[in-house]
Amino acid sequence: MLVIENVTVVDANGAQDGPLVVENGRVESIGTAPKDPDEVLDGHGGVVAPGLIDSHVHISMDGRPDTATLTSQSPSTLAYRAAANLERTVRAGVTTVRDLGSPGTLGPDTRDAVAEGIVEGPRVVPCGSPVVVTGGHGHWFGREADGAAEVRKAVREQLKDGAEVIKTMASGGVLTEGAEIGGHEMSPEELGTLVSTANAKGRPTAAHCHSTESIANATAAGIDSVEHGTFMDDATAEAMATSGTYWVPTASALHGIVENGTDDGIPDWAVTKAREATDAFDDAWTHALNHDVPIAMGTDAGTPFNHHGDAAHELELMVEYGLSPTRAFEAATVNAAELLGLDRVGKLESGYRADCVVLDSDPRESESAYRSPRAVIADGTVVR
Repeated sequence: MLVIENVTVVDANGAQDGPLVVENGRVESIGTAPKDPDEVLDGHGGVVAPGLIDSHVHISMDGRPDTATLTSQSPSTLAYRAAANLERTVRAGVTTVRDLGSPGTLGPDTRDAVAEGIVEGPRVVPCGSPVVVTGGHGHWFGREADGAAEVRKAVREQLKDGAEVIKTMASGGVLTEGAEIGGHEMSPEELGTLVSTANAKGRPTAAHCHSTESIANATAAGIDSVEHGTFMDDATAEAMATSGTYWVPTASALHGIVENGTDDGIPDWAVTKAREATDAFDDAWTHALNHDVPIAMGTDAGTPFNHHGDAAHELELMVEYGLSPTRAFEAATVNAAELLGLDRVGKLESGYRADCVVLDSDPRESESAYRSPRAVIADGTVVR
């Protein structure tokens, strides 16, 4: 039993006086401290809030300028890299991540390694390998498939290997040379097959989308979340809001590329595409907020100069783009938990999983509150 005392307990439902009592990895109670707990943590008048949920990371990527250089690394090297990234992530206050693309079975294997206590890290919700068209965005770590039959088989392979969500690339992307961010890659028929095959096993789906066309195709197919959504217009925002399709903006990804550029080693073709995408990103936020599109926080951690463990920066960017600190906080806790289909995660209530962070300030009021956590508790265990 762990007691976190001298704190205010905060989540999306409001605030209440501590202490927070944790037993067997779950929140036991709030407000009354039992006698003789096993461990007492003094919050020094701070705030206890839920751990962050990052809905979009790549656990084997490390923020290097040219991600293509990772293709020459062995599976074991990538696994060591993933372990280091996850340790850094959980110590920064992120207690759950959704891995949206790693080679082979690295994602499911890492999930199991964290769950078994082999490595220290946040809870991992893996997609396995993204399902991509031949030569399309992310083909160097994806499962290439063309046509409905191949897509169906590719999805079933990921499910067989332990994927909890199915990821696809509906458009080209910034970090694959020759992949255009306009138009679409996965066809409407292929997207429909991907969704129906995943849903038949009760698994959600996510689609990388930059172009308006790809967003429209993914939303019409029933995709659960649009990742990036850079060129979202009024019509696609309205369609997403109507269907309840989540948007995971990943503002940190574009900012990392544009702010560092070719001088820091990012390929010129990637910088050119990122600058083109950034020009549309402001408008995407306007449309999304006008239509109240549901938003979940995701960083795309691992892309150039977008390092694991810096999810607090994404919250700050979301506020710059127009969310209130409260809505950004909700996007990174209860909204993300709903998107990932997590049970009893994202709030601090009796029976919920004890994923929490001790902060100096209230994250409902300050988007920078998660910058320097005093303590991190993941699944009931103090990791920092």
